[in-house]
Amino acid sequence: MTDPQGFSPPTTLRTDRRTEPLGVGASPRFGWEPAVGSQQSAWHVRVLRDDHAGAESDPSGADEVAWDSGVVVGDRPFGHEYAGRPLHSRTPYRWSVRTFDGERPTPWSEWARFETGILEGDVLAGRWITAPAAGEDDRRALYFRRSLTVPARVVRARAYVSALGWYRLFVNDVDATGQALVPRWTPFDETVEYQVYDVTEAFRSGDNIVGIAVGDGRYRGALGFDLKDARYGDRLGIIAEIRLELDDGTQTVLTTDEGWRVGRGRIRTADPAFGERVDLGVDEHDWLRADAILEDEAAATPLPPHPRVLVPETVERVRAVDRLAAAVRTAESGAQIVDFGQNFSGVAAVTLRGRPGATVRILYGETLTPEGELDTGYLFPKGRGPDEWFQRDEVILGAEPTRYCPWFTIRGFRYAAIEGADPLDDADAVGVVMSTDVPQVAEFEASDARLQKLWQNALWSLRSNFLDTATDCPTRERSGWTGDVQVFGSTAVQLVDADGFLRRYLENLAIEQYEDGRIPPYIPAERSAALGPHHMEYVSGSVGWGDVSVILPWTLYQYYGDEDALAAQYVSAKQWVDQLARRAAEKNGIARRFGRRVGRRERFIVDTGFHWGEWLRPGEGNTWLRSKLLPPAVVATAYLAHSAGLLARIAGVLGHTADASRYAQLRADVTRAWRAAFVRQGGARIGEDKQDDYVRALAFDLLSAQEREAATSRLVELIESAGDHLGTGFLSTSLLLPTLADAGHADVAHRVLFQTSSPSWLAQVAQGATTIWEQWEGYDEHGNAHDSHNHYAFGSVVRFLHEYVAGLAPAEPGYRRIRFAPSFPRQLDSAGVRIRTPYGWASCRWARSGSSVRLDITVPSGASGEVHLREGIQSLAPGSHTFVTET
Repeated sequence: MTDPQGFSPPTTLRTDRRTEPLGVGASPRFGWEPAVGSQQSAWHVRVLRDDHAGAESDPSGADEVAWDSGVVVGDRPFGHEYAGRPLHSRTPYRWSVRTFDGERPTPWSEWARFETGILEGDVLAGRWITAPAAGEDDRRALYFRRSLTVPARVVRARAYVSALGWYRLFVNDVDATGQALVPRWTPFDETVEYQVYDVTEAFRSGDNIVGIAVGDGRYRGALGFDLKDARYGDRLGIIAEIRLELDDGTQTVLTTDEGWRVGRGRIRTADPAFGERVDLGVDEHDWLRADAILEDEAAATPLPPHPRVLVPETVERVRAVDRLAAAVRTAESGAQIVDFGQNFSGVAAVTLRGRPGATVRILYGETLTPEGELDTGYLFPKGRGPDEWFQRDEVILGAEPTRYCPWFTIRGFRYAAIEGADPLDDADAVGVVMSTDVPQVAEFEASDARLQKLWQNALWSLRSNFLDTATDCPTRERSGWTGDVQVFGSTAVQLVDADGFLRRYLENLAIEQYEDGRIPPYIPAERSAALGPHHMEYVSGSVGWGDVSVILPWTLYQYYGDEDALAAQYVSAKQWVDQLARRAAEKNGIARRFGRRVGRRERFIVDTGFHWGEWLRPGEGNTWLRSKLLPPAVVATAYLAHSAGLLARIAGVLGHTADASRYAQLRADVTRAWRAAFVRQGGARIGEDKQDDYVRALAFDLLSAQEREAATSRLVELIESAGDHLGTGFLSTSLLLPTLADAGHADVAHRVLFQTSSPSWLAQVAQGATTIWEQWEGYDEHGNAHDSHNHYAFGSVVRFLHEYVAGLAPAEPGYRRIRFAPSFPRQLDSAGVRIRTPYGWASCRWARSGSSVRLDITVPSGASGEVHLREGIQSLAPGSHTFVTET
């Protein structure tokens, strides 16, 4: 409703960045989008205990007021922490907000709701239970069930559930979990997520059945490059507390204990990587019938006590987010090849027919062989591959045609090969796309369809790898490599609302960080007390990977504007930088002993430990051995300088003035040492004289003004001598094009962007890529695939598409002020981007007409803008603006 003064109320209210979440913690944070046409100068929030859920009244209604913030001066519409009376566990609340433009208030917003979970001082009433032990190699999927008689009508019911493994909760015939993979992957020795379900409508008065099915999940399933299973434990388990409020005023509570029964069901085994073994001759719903007896049924037994802590779910679940149609053909081998037309993460739902008792195999892969057969062998080096079950389901057919869709596995694929089933039609299969259900917040367009395809490919790779953690690929190791997140973070936050997802990643990182400050190469670290140290711990000090602890929080602050992301990660970031500084000061590498000499500045050079370096430069292949024998000090020292500088800025934002001064001095000292050791000919030669040496030097601001000019010239020379091809690898590709544009060579950046022969982005597009590949060349000269075809790291070019090609970037943290500065590539006639910022939708679109360009800009309410044109820089108020300029 709009008030007489013309103001509309704030909209899009969210609690902890989610819409009406269940199970929030004791200190939720509130955000909204500003009222249209209003410049927020103050805000006023009221939180009420929602004892009369559904009542629509003004905020002075009858429910108990938990917090009335009063009028608080501030123009930020997000990140406002609850500061009222202590919230109660398992309790519904509602809240509303109004804002002020000067002295004029908006109307109160519509109500938003949230519900607390199990708060500090409270515990889940249930116990962890499992099945009786059945041998050393027991890999059964488990089906737990319990009957419950409810004496009256249920008016409110909540289920608080978790598992060691992925689970599904059923109440009678209602699948409360649905096509979701829960709980999320956390350091299971330390924390396990629980979920909260509203199951009010699922219960009935009288007899009820509650069932929980569990597969291996990330807890017991195969993880990592070596596909090692049972990293966290070998016994699946569940814990649950279900509270029912009845219309007679009483309450019924059901908890997990020895009264539950457990046995086997239709799914025999279920592993995330190796797939499911399923017997369709077993009725899918029989275990949820009161008179059913499960195979191998027994009373549940308690799991041994463990110090792991249950934590609330703070991120949207991994669930089905899309469906893809299929095209079916028969290969020469006789296998039916199902093509979903897109590489993605998920499962296939397939209607299977055939002789009862026959076995059908469903295999999944990203690519086909040159002969048109499914190909999975390329994913693993010879001699290191998985056994025959990798990305494969095996199904025993029942008497009737059955639509089979896996519950407890996920894979990366475009194609499925089905062996042993009767012929399929296209309609018999559908691809179920699964991802963390974070909303998309960007739209991009360009007059060249190849750029739009490139943008879509990056988005598909994000969706494929934003699962229950940020992974490198959905096929091979499926691990949360820190380097991938570091280089892709500033793109991810522009494609989807990734704040909560990436904060959870950083929370896990802080838990897993070693006491000496090193950071495991992937998060979660795939280690546990049961297995001891992980075999990849030796790479835990690699720069560019561990620097995610500093770079990613800064990225979140730049794009979301909330200092809390910096504060939460501050100690971890300091530990990382401090251990790098100690390593430089206390340990001497080979070059320091026998080669380079820069006097006292040697104590600021990082030249020991393992560093991946500029991984996967075009044409170099695997440089692991070289990096192990001779650590790339030019890369490592540059990252120490860069992270020390970012940490100084973080300390300044947080008000830690002594730290800000100390880390600024560290950056200055390391920068001087780096220049003394690695810069020659006044900046015209740096390090190994590779493109990335100059990109890092310029992007990290490590050079004097005179050296910058020489380094820029050398970078351009290297690119042009390579025929306008990039020569950067994993760490620097995300920096290459922005660095060129910022150095006054946008034309060179455009030539690299529009390059059509490999190595280049558009070469992948021309070869039919539907996602971003791990390496620039995805096939060898014979047409055989190699390496992953779904890595998002090189998709970091999307940041350049948004901020330079289309021309929309934050000029102040959180887009409080927005920079509109398209680079107007001559290869395009038009381009545009639309991004949902914390203040609302911002957009920038330009179209060429002859020698002039029309530029249409939208600045959201509460923000401001600045447009950069040949005529100069002009400030912009909220609203729509149009400019015509010459290019």
